Amino acid sequence: MGNPIQEKNVQVSFLKQRLNMFLDVLDAIDPEDTDLEDIDRLIEIIDELESKCREFNHRD
Repeated sequence: MGNPIQEKNVQVSFLKQRLNMFLDVLDAIDPEDTDLEDIDRLIEIIDELESKCREFNHRD
């Protein structure tokens, strides 16, 4: 794995990029064809973003 991101502006840019990717996935989902596995994966992505926010928040 790479080195931890320490700079706040880089952390914010990383989170923005990940959130935009999530929004792109969300926009691409067809509600008629979405199944429980798709929903579970979306929840996993949100959990990962939340975890990364906590991680960044605890760094100096």
